[in-house]
Amino acid sequence: MERAEVVASVAGDLYTAEQSIDAAITQATTLVQSLIGSRAILNVSACAGAEAQAKVLEAIAALGVARQAMVASHEQMAKDHRRLGYGVYAAGWEDKYPEKPATTGEHRLRAV
Repeated sequence: MERAEVVASVAGDLYTAEQSIDAAITQATTLVQSLIGSRAILNVSACAGAEAQAKVLEAIAALGVARQAMVASHEQMAKDHRRLGYGVYAAGWEDKYPEKPATTGEHRLRAV
């Protein structure tokens, strides 16, 4: 396997790991939204499920820490990549998306 292939493989794995953490955060926040919405629909007290909701929020906080660590790892790998003389591998979104990602609010959270 050539050096460029190894670098590309690591970059792909890094991108996948970052996307996985983002997906987990999205799923967990959707769960919180469902918990709150279902409580309102069932006309149940805010005390019902409060501990479970607090645990989910703790998990979201932990995922946020994991995301920060992954971003820091990404930054360190980029420094190491340049320090080792491999140049710039992925300079921006052009390498990951065929077109510029939509930033016009097309992906909105659902409200219950």
